[in-house]
Amino acid sequence: MHDLPHVAARLYGTPLLIARAKLDVILAAIGPRLAGRMAFPLDGDDSLDQPEIEVTADGVAIVPVVGTLVARSGYLGAASGLTGYGDIAEQIEAAATDPNIRAILLDVDSPGGEVGGLFDLVDQIQAIRAQCGKPIWAVADEAALSAAYAIACVADRLYVTQTGEVGSVGVVAIHVDESGADAQAGLAWSFIHAGAAKVDGNPHQPLSDSARAALQADVDGLYGKFVALVSKCRKQPAEAIRATEAATYRGDQAVAAGLADRVGTLRQALADLGASLTRPSVRSPVLSRPKETTMSEQTGDIPVEAAARPAPEAATQLATAEIEQRLRAEYSEISAIAAQAARLGITIDAADALAKGIRPEALRRSVLEQLAARSDATAVVAAASAPAAKTETESPIVRRAREAAARK
Repeated sequence: MHDLPHVAARLYGTPLLIARAKLDVILAAIGPRLAGRMAFPLDGDDSLDQPEIEVTADGVAIVPVVGTLVARSGYLGAASGLTGYGDIAEQIEAAATDPNIRAILLDVDSPGGEVGGLFDLVDQIQAIRAQCGKPIWAVADEAALSAAYAIACVADRLYVTQTGEVGSVGVVAIHVDESGADAQAGLAWSFIHAGAAKVDGNPHQPLSDSARAALQADVDGLYGKFVALVSKCRKQPAEAIRATEAATYRGDQAVAAGLADRVGTLRQALADLGASLTRPSVRSPVLSRPKETTMSEQTGDIPVEAAARPAPEAATQLATAEIEQRLRAEYSEISAIAAQAARLGITIDAADALAKGIRPEALRRSVLEQLAARSDATAVVAAASAPAAKTETESPIVRRAREAAARK
């Protein structure tokens, strides 16, 4: 009972990064209770434990990002399916500083949640990855929406199941006008305040123009920050992200929209990530406790810089491991392009493309040019019944494809 005001304060009059369908469910459950028409206890004995980190035989830590995401979840209880941003950060950092863990996979199944704490978590994940050097992948199984997508898009590689959803890149804020219900109940509220905006957006008065404008400005600012994050992480123009209009995308649609890298299950993502880890990293995590300086280092017998410098053999192994990991990732991306092209009737030999050093970007352009050429050929056949006429110019797309092929 005592948790209800906290829930209301975190739902109404504040921007949220949450999928609309989940928001509808929450409002349907909480709304009647706020009006005093429904018993909805939020504290009870059916609380759920925080999911534990699992570590595979390949040394991959599976960090769950599930349920509705909030800045703090402790005092609300886990029975309502909440996960705190702080809990996620602690699990990722623990995995990053564990020498037995070589990579991290985010297992995401969340409709999103609060804005507060989200962008700080995203910055922390990026800092952890930069410091420890361990790859961080993610899989949307079955949902990575809104705030959850903001977390998932930071990953080096993002998988989505066939029916999984990603996206919902948008911000929403809610105001409930209870003045009509107050009048029916015979209640009249009076606010004695200092500061014109002090009572803006309160539920016992209609939303004023100034309060609406302020709330809209807040929503727009957070939306711009969200779009910039996705644009940077997914290497997509900001205009393309805005053009999604907060829509959600499943499976192949998500990959085609550039919001995910590959359609695959959690098991497939684990297998690919494990295969990309050729050997344990020779670099110690920066986040680990610094090694104490030995007496010989302190006295100058062994220069500290020389002691910290990796041996030539270790440096060679590290360089080789990085090259192999890059090649594996590149082959995986080329294979995904080949699979998509096959569904469009275009055959690509992924192994041959990798052997010839063809980059994934060039391969995508080649597929598009072949599709365009096929479209031009279809148009010519369709027009064959018309009187023959000399073609003055060829399609510029076909010409570019021919010139590109000649340069190879």
